[in-house]
Amino acid sequence: MRKRQHIVLESVRIEAIAAEGKALAHIDNAVIFVPYAVPGDIVDIFVTKKRKNYMEGLIERIVQPSEQRLMPFCEHFGLCGGCKWQILPYEMQLAAKQQQVEDQLVRIGHLDIPGISPILASDNTTYYRNKLEFTFSDKRWLMDDEKPAEGENIPSCPGLGFHVGRFFDKVLDIHQCWLQSEISNELRNFIRTYALDNGLSFYNIRSQEGWLRNLIVRNNRQGDVMLILVVKTDEKQWLNPLLDALLERFPSIKSLYYVVNGKANDSIADLPCQLYAGEDAIYEEMEALRFKIGPKSFYQTNTEQAYKLYSVAREFAALTGSETVYDLYTGTGTIAQFVSGKAARVIGIEYVPEAIEDAKNNATANHITNCEFFAGDMKDVLTADFIARHGQPDVIILDPPRAGIHPDVAKVILKSAPSRMVYVSCNPASQARDLALFCHPEDEQAPRYKITAVQPVDMFPHTHHVENVVALEKI
Repeated sequence: MRKRQHIVLESVRIEAIAAEGKALAHIDNAVIFVPYAVPGDIVDIFVTKKRKNYMEGLIERIVQPSEQRLMPFCEHFGLCGGCKWQILPYEMQLAAKQQQVEDQLVRIGHLDIPGISPILASDNTTYYRNKLEFTFSDKRWLMDDEKPAEGENIPSCPGLGFHVGRFFDKVLDIHQCWLQSEISNELRNFIRTYALDNGLSFYNIRSQEGWLRNLIVRNNRQGDVMLILVVKTDEKQWLNPLLDALLERFPSIKSLYYVVNGKANDSIADLPCQLYAGEDAIYEEMEALRFKIGPKSFYQTNTEQAYKLYSVAREFAALTGSETVYDLYTGTGTIAQFVSGKAARVIGIEYVPEAIEDAKNNATANHITNCEFFAGDMKDVLTADFIARHGQPDVIILDPPRAGIHPDVAKVILKSAPSRMVYVSCNPASQARDLALFCHPEDEQAPRYKITAVQPVDMFPHTHHVENVVALEKI
């Protein structure tokens, strides 16, 4: 095999922020994409991929840092793979996300838009998440000064933290994370120390051996904590003392669960969650509504920004009190209930049955009587017959997964011909593709829609991810 060339491009000036959180520069007639770079940086770049019209590379040396470059505040920056934009001023992050939305809708999606409202910034840029999941591993990522000499065996090095990018079996041992409130760090570090002191084994995903697998921490704005410990087998002689120690040390734990997962994968969606102590849920409030959050419940992970997001969706829906609203991909019915006070009826549809049960329970607890919820695959549930039974929608709100909506769902929506639609998306690329189906339908008999408003919302500071809300009206 031909040995790959080691190509280093010297003294390259970084020009702008590009897609997927990378930065870009131009070399001759080609563009090169580089992570962890800031516009204005002058860097030497090690080329990792070379194609006809573009290259990808990594910074080998910063020759001269940009005046805009910030020192990362996290000790794990560059290894854990999260919060890659710590080195960018927050205003620059917001501008890049705004540009991302415009590029996807206009330049790539070729959609006519009335303009994009300025992105809604997050009031908190650290400690803004209400849920994190950590992984145990008996083969944690070793720092350069920890790696054994050539020929020596790699020792067993337990760790608890986040997966290292591109290495499914490597976990970076996290000591201080800035994403969730400090209680999350205290819980994780306490469990790691307890496990090491008491000889509890950490899981190895390759050999599928070891006992401790995952740790999920959820919290609300009132300071209540839900902790879910995932283990391979139900070993009460190890499990009970650990959980009891947690309860004694952390009185803020209001809900303590464990899950036994003997499968090869880490998903617990199909596994029962066993309540060990405390209440079966924690609760979050939004305006006059109270939402129950169980171990498997979906709830927007940035609570403060979720309120802004839902407020925009409600405003764009322009409800007068007489409308039938369909909330598609309703999750636990948060948006459905948030808009219910200004609608005659709300129909929520969601794939996950447990989420629909949460939605029904929340509606009952909030004394909401004009919401109905249905579980099932959207393309199977949302049919012409379903609409005939439950009424034509005046307004449809969509908040689908990153992949967007199925083409069959788009066809049924067009046939139902709502007066207005609100499309909430965490992926402007798939959103642009779907919006084109409504604005330029293939069926000439189908109604056409125009975009009347666009509002980006920053849910995840220090990352390239952005939520976007689009309002549409039938022409």
